[in-house]
Amino acid sequence: MMFTTRHEAGRRLAEELLPLADQHPVVLGLARGGVPVAVEVAKALGAVVDVLVVRKLGSPWNPEYGFGSVGEGGVAVIDYPLAHRLGVTDAMIDRIRAAEQAEVRRRERSYRLGRSGALLRGRVVILVDDGIATGSTVRTAVELVRQRGARRIVVAAPVASPHAVADLRRIADDVVVVSSPPGFRAVGEYYRNFGQVPDADVIGALASAPTAEHLHGVDAEVRIPVDRIELPGHLLIPVGATGVVLFAHGSGSSRFSPRNVAVADQLHDHGMGTLLFDLLTGPEETDRHNVFDIELLAQRLLAAARWVSLHDQVVRHGHTQRLPLGYFGASTGGGAALLAAAEDPGLVAGVVSRGGRPDLAGDALRRVRAPSLLIVGGKDDYVLALNRRAAAVMTCRVKLEVVAGATHLFAEPGAMEKVSQLAAGWFADAFSQRAASSSSG
Repeated sequence: MMFTTRHEAGRRLAEELLPLADQHPVVLGLARGGVPVAVEVAKALGAVVDVLVVRKLGSPWNPEYGFGSVGEGGVAVIDYPLAHRLGVTDAMIDRIRAAEQAEVRRRERSYRLGRSGALLRGRVVILVDDGIATGSTVRTAVELVRQRGARRIVVAAPVASPHAVADLRRIADDVVVVSSPPGFRAVGEYYRNFGQVPDADVIGALASAPTAEHLHGVDAEVRIPVDRIELPGHLLIPVGATGVVLFAHGSGSSRFSPRNVAVADQLHDHGMGTLLFDLLTGPEETDRHNVFDIELLAQRLLAAARWVSLHDQVVRHGHTQRLPLGYFGASTGGGAALLAAAEDPGLVAGVVSRGGRPDLAGDALRRVRAPSLLIVGGKDDYVLALNRRAAAVMTCRVKLEVVAGATHLFAEPGAMEKVSQLAAGWFADAFSQRAASSSSG
């Protein structure tokens, strides 16, 4: 089988990968030759694309004969016995590795133009190259992506040697190729045009392709209809989002709460969507009874969750009906989030409560099925005791995280950053598990 260009090869490879489109994958092109192929795959799948920089460690006497490779973040795979058979000493290996690692860093800066790499935790990742001969650079790439928390790794190329395919199947979740000819000798033999890809072409391809940082399916002020009223909110869903988190704020707070906004920003960085909205109207908030009416707040949260699942705009842009939902509740909102999770267990994949009042959910705590994370400040003695009692009676997977030195509002330096990290990790795992169970079912 012969390909005309890398772009044409990418379009043909994309046909083999279309079944993965519903899993919202991140497509990574191995620089430099894999990037044009990856861009075509990402276009066909409607996926985010990024570059992954991996460099071969080649023999000083024949640089094309590799004994290992290095990648971003210092990840390296080195076949020392092979290097020694080639006459490459340990000192020479160190020098070659240092030089290639410096080139990796240079290319990272050049290709991404200051942007951070795509976040991979909990995601399905498709690693794309223009062809695979020995697979040494791809092995390093797989290790790198696994370290960055990918849920599933698919290696893909237009052409690969049968030996490399068999080898890579042992370390990747799947290997997809258009052709794997028995007489494979070199990747270039399967292309009519196989010139080197200049750095400028890589930069141009990435600049014109969708990335998680600058392309959003939804980023809008919205109004959520509930019980003959409308609740204002802000809905943001990145392309390829792994899930959507709805925020239930506590008494005296609103959708503009700087603490909740900080957590939402962290979730966006992890490829998750968010809905920040007010559970009560302005007049309703003046009645203190409403602020502590957990039944009312939980029903409002459930109504918003169902709206996110079904609203035409969200379906059109973010395919949210296929995405798992999570609740993040603060203070009394924590009790409302847990009660809502108990009332409709199938709607929510995970719950995080920050300084929450789980006791307000009452007996419903025993009916919560979604994995629940209870985050409490170490100096918030009263609320900490309430959360310990709640965790003891809950029958779902539950974890109590105590942020040392933090009080109820987590105003101490670094406290909210810790909350954001814990929440992002919990939702990433919960969304990953829900996506895996949905695809297997």
